[in-house]
Amino acid sequence: MSSFRDLRIVDNFYQTSAFFPMPTVLVSTLTDAGQTSIGSYSLCFPYYVAGKDYYAMVLECRNSSNTAQNILKHGTCALNFIEDSRKSFQEAVRLGFPGETCEEKMEKCRFALEEGQAAGDLARPLVVQEAYQVFECTWMSDLENAFEDTAKAGQLEGVEPPYRSFNGITSKFGAHFILRVDKILMKERFYNAIIGGVSAKGFPRVPVDYGYRDNTHFWYTRFRRPIAERIPVGRSMDLSSVVYAAERMDPNIKFTEDACKTLVKVPRIFLKAALQGCVDWAKENGVTLIEEKHMAIIRDKRNTEKK
Repeated sequence: MSSFRDLRIVDNFYQTSAFFPMPTVLVSTLTDAGQTSIGSYSLCFPYYVAGKDYYAMVLECRNSSNTAQNILKHGTCALNFIEDSRKSFQEAVRLGFPGETCEEKMEKCRFALEEGQAAGDLARPLVVQEAYQVFECTWMSDLENAFEDTAKAGQLEGVEPPYRSFNGITSKFGAHFILRVDKILMKERFYNAIIGGVSAKGFPRVPVDYGYRDNTHFWYTRFRRPIAERIPVGRSMDLSSVVYAAERMDPNIKFTEDACKTLVKVPRIFLKAALQGCVDWAKENGVTLIEEKHMAIIRDKRNTEKK
């Protein structure tokens, strides 16, 4: 006999049929008057994380919301991540409640705003000064020809089909926006933690919320000190496995055994990507035999790029 009960799946299942931990994100956008408006969202997650020439987030929201309308019209936004503070979270709840115009919401806004750093010709909203990190983004409206949905801006009582599958207007009341990450801004304390090595005290105080679970309250969890769990040791690949994979990467690029030894601690799932990065570097630099000294150069290059 199962130890679980079968719970009916209904609209907004992540809130009404589940306990689903989510981030707290303040999305700043531009109004028609060129002013910055802020809306609070939790359905905002990494989308393209590797293997493309850019990185992206996905934002899910009502297509009639101020945020969706502003992105449809102007194509840019900033994702502002705030730390755990009761006053800040109360303000995030207020900014996330539908019904007010951008002007009404921002007239009482408690957050300070400042200029971002993303370049380009597009006008961009201000970012939240209290945020510990900000992703400045551009809507990838060319995906799935979602730019055609800009003509549907202003339809606030529900949009008729056709709908997109994953980008743009996706249902009568819904929208998904694939947002290219143009710039990641980080407060210096947390920047230093990422570059210099993160410890428990180096983490931002990140709240986790669960949405409007009972239609009267917005439930969230206060931040507690993070706990580190050591990665299991003794699970490195044997050298022969790395050599086998390296020999099959590219017929024109070879690896010495010493070069392969530097990759034995790479998790198996990431080995192919690591080898491909080495092959790409070799082709760019006219190298046909990758030696241990080349692996050191590649490693230093990666460390520099991370910084």
